[in-house]
Amino acid sequence: MRVIVLIIILLISTQTFSQVGGEQIFNFLNVTTSAHQAALGGETLTIQDDVNQPLWNPSTISRFMDNHVSVNYTSFLSGVNMGSLTFAHLINRRFGTLHGGIQYVNYGDFIGADENGIETGNFTARDLALSVGYAYNIPWSDFYIGSNIKFLSSKIENYTSQGAAFDFGVYYFTDYRPYSFTAVIRNVGYQFSPYDEKREDLPLEIAVGASYKLKDVPLKWHLTLSNLQKWNIAVPNPSDNQTDLEGNTTISDINFFTNAIRHVVIGAEFFPDKGFNIRLGYNFRRAAELKLTETRTFAGISAGFGLKMGRIKLDYAYTKYHPAENTSTFTLHIDLTRNGF
Repeated sequence: MRVIVLIIILLISTQTFSQVGGEQIFNFLNVTTSAHQAALGGETLTIQDDVNQPLWNPSTISRFMDNHVSVNYTSFLSGVNMGSLTFAHLINRRFGTLHGGIQYVNYGDFIGADENGIETGNFTARDLALSVGYAYNIPWSDFYIGSNIKFLSSKIENYTSQGAAFDFGVYYFTDYRPYSFTAVIRNVGYQFSPYDEKREDLPLEIAVGASYKLKDVPLKWHLTLSNLQKWNIAVPNPSDNQTDLEGNTTISDINFFTNAIRHVVIGAEFFPDKGFNIRLGYNFRRAAELKLTETRTFAGISAGFGLKMGRIKLDYAYTKYHPAENTSTFTLHIDLTRNGF
């Protein structure tokens, strides 16, 4: 246990300079392709018995995922297509369960041109990640630790880049308590084959999460505090500036609360243990960064449902980004351990 704590301290102390959002390579790792997670705000870490969750929190890997397979597809913004395939298998009771996943992003076709603006033909771009994960129950406790190892690949036309990363998570859960909580460090790694001579940082993220299931009401709450590796993530929006009649401009203020609330993601599941459940989520950072001054965009809101029929489960999520562009996410789960439909 002392070794684990030491590793966490070293990782935090050496990586806290990392940035967020659009300033690194392989940023697709921080965009979910799970409809269950997307409906709850996009960054939930405490979903149980879902074979997609270990892509974000490897400490949730359990024997209850044995021979579960899931296929996910997201019709993302501007024609970008994203998807993932996950699978888990119980090796044996003594060793535990291994989890595998494939994530991909297809950015579509682009028109190439030389320095003179002459078109040279079309080209494509894509990202890919392969991961293997494992979790371990600390003896005589309700704590689980887990890790993912990921191989990363990115391609733009004929140019490629490769890297490797790993995730680490600690998760507390017991059937005798209505709550669970977790801490996760994601995407700690290295770009060992850059596009040019300059290597780029990976999208490191440190997050904590918790969930609470009400006793007499069929409702389960989820809370995530994301991007804790960088406290100041709020940036003034020029459209929020105020100009008086004399031409004096007052720049919008980023105070403590405005910045702090952007780390928060909340979600709620209605009838979480039933064959049909409804999910709602709200991502405060997404809402703040994508709002328009004179138009209500409802950015940050997400909603979806889950429908279980025998060995098959269907999930759907709808995520609001902008009046002109929103996303739909579809997930198909299959329990291969069950016979028949």
